[in-house]
Amino acid sequence: MPDRTGAHPGASPSASSPAGLSLPHVAGLIRAAVPPMHPGGRPLVAGVAVAAALVRAVTGRGALAGALAAGATAAFFRNPRRVRPPLDGVALAAADGTVATISDVLPPPELDLPRIAAPRVSVFLSVLDVHVQRIPADGRVLAVEYRPGRFLSADLDKASEDNERNALLLETTAGVRLGVVQIAGLLARRIVCDVRPGNEVAAGETYGLIRFGSRVDVYLPPGSRVTVAVGQRTIGGETVLAELPTGGA
Repeated sequence: MPDRTGAHPGASPSASSPAGLSLPHVAGLIRAAVPPMHPGGRPLVAGVAVAAALVRAVTGRGALAGALAAGATAAFFRNPRRVRPPLDGVALAAADGTVATISDVLPPPELDLPRIAAPRVSVFLSVLDVHVQRIPADGRVLAVEYRPGRFLSADLDKASEDNERNALLLETTAGVRLGVVQIAGLLARRIVCDVRPGNEVAAGETYGLIRFGSRVDVYLPPGSRVTVAVGQRTIGGETVLAELPTGGA
């Protein structure tokens, strides 16, 4: 006989509880495990899928290879959820990757920063890394400047000056200015930037994308204390790159 809850003795919890393995619950688990895709990748994924379908229709083969190719392309454009640390006065990593160089250099002229040597942290992104870029600190976008250029390997130091790039000048809520530069790499042929001058932005939010191997340089204000080391892995929107000085730029 059923008990007071209406369940029969011996019935499994999943059979009697709507919170068991219900379809909405399973769907939620899948959404949590599979990161969403950046909109900039959708045309490429669709193109790969259409090409695979055409090959399948013409040859009768290649279904598995096509599905794997489309899945790999979608994975490249993944945009995982990140949780910013509860810290003020810091600059977060703008990208996932490996710290390639840390040096005091003159910022590029398009950033309109003081022409004095200041810390630059360069993060190299391999083709296996997440390729979206994130805002390093709360603030306002002052300028966005695109420069055409070459497509040298992004791990070379001269890539900062010679390669195609897109520079973002940001003023934090504390009045400190810093720059973020997206740099195309050997395989990269497309830089996407979704913010414009005047936009209010928050640390950790996605603002752009570089397709395939690339590099992201963060130009910090003088007096910043860099908190990462060369060779260290960074997680965009979570790893603290530096402690920023107080006061205006």
